[in-house]
Amino acid sequence: MAAGWYVSIKSGHFSLNKDFCEFFPLVIVWHKVYFSQNTFIKVNRVTSMLGQRIHQARLAADLTLEALGQQLEVSKAAIQKYEKGKATPDSSKLLKIAKACGVRTEYFFRKSTVTLSNIEFRKHSTFGKKRSDAIQIRITEMIEKRVELLNAFPELPIPHFAVPGCVPRQIEDLDEIEGIAENVRHAWELGLNPIADLTAELEPLGLLVMAVDVEHKAFSGMTATAMTVDGQYYPVIVVSSRWPGDRQRFTLAHELAHVLFAGRLTDGVNEEKACNRFAGAFLAPRESVVKELGSQRKRLEPQELYHLKHEYGLSMAGWVMRAFQCGVIHDGLREATMRMFSARGWRTNEPGEVLPNEAPSLFEQLVYRALAEDLISEAKAAELLGIPRMRFYRERLMESADAVTHQ
Repeated sequence: MAAGWYVSIKSGHFSLNKDFCEFFPLVIVWHKVYFSQNTFIKVNRVTSMLGQRIHQARLAADLTLEALGQQLEVSKAAIQKYEKGKATPDSSKLLKIAKACGVRTEYFFRKSTVTLSNIEFRKHSTFGKKRSDAIQIRITEMIEKRVELLNAFPELPIPHFAVPGCVPRQIEDLDEIEGIAENVRHAWELGLNPIADLTAELEPLGLLVMAVDVEHKAFSGMTATAMTVDGQYYPVIVVSSRWPGDRQRFTLAHELAHVLFAGRLTDGVNEEKACNRFAGAFLAPRESVVKELGSQRKRLEPQELYHLKHEYGLSMAGWVMRAFQCGVIHDGLREATMRMFSARGWRTNEPGEVLPNEAPSLFEQLVYRALAEDLISEAKAAELLGIPRMRFYRERLMESADAVTHQ
């Protein structure tokens, strides 16, 4: 691994810490530089950025100052000094911080920075502000990696996302949304057939789609707009990797609606209801619902709903709602069917095999493309993917761990 130096300039004296050479490129931290004319300048931008990164990593890991201090065997006050840029942790302490917070050491010195705005969570109230803030920090780090990768290309490998022209500037009624969902599908050349892989359809449009591992079940997903320091904007859609495929797909479509409808819903239209309506209509268009179920029904069979769930990637309960919204069943039958679902525990866990998870893959694909085009090094590729170099080496050559060990 290429060597580098951690250089600390303090009171006019240089201090070199060789431990850092194994992990970081050249990083210069300016503490105090004294000049001959009794003036003194304190330049601490890098120290401040490092402190901010430590603070963000701690929050994302849901650690208190005391908890992180215990793992480093330092006081709460020492951690506060690190975070406020009043002190700089040495190499061993920084490695311990990275391990405790579950990040790679490169995170503390990444140059690409983004800010999130227009944040909309799909979560239960029990998720809380503290967890929401931690998720935002984790997502920001993931976006920073994606922005750094995209900036490595001479020309962006994905287009700038644009809301299709078929989406009206003003949406005044929920009933309009059926037609909007159908028109969006046509604009993106999706037709009316089931969408096999929703993530694979959304990523090439310029949306940053990510799945995050969130243990708390109150979180389903979120949308945001990521802005880079050079003024670039990226719409972001996030889903929890813990939910089954049908829940993920509905969340993706729901969050997509937030992106499409931003600033377009009139005061009389409830945004969450509008996004739910779009999600159902986008995954199972009216014409497809009528084709599969018929124009009028007096009863819906669970096995029938189960097969449609696996064909369209929309839950059984979602199909009941779509049947009602499309006029196939009346409200009394919808309520009776959902009561049956509740009695059998299907509102929480639907029967049968679960749908496969949605798995965003464009980022990893672009990492290997950039590597093949000599736009990034092997070390940078491993860093962006967040895996050790040896594991990256094995995966790059598509070899098993045993094959590499016995070479």
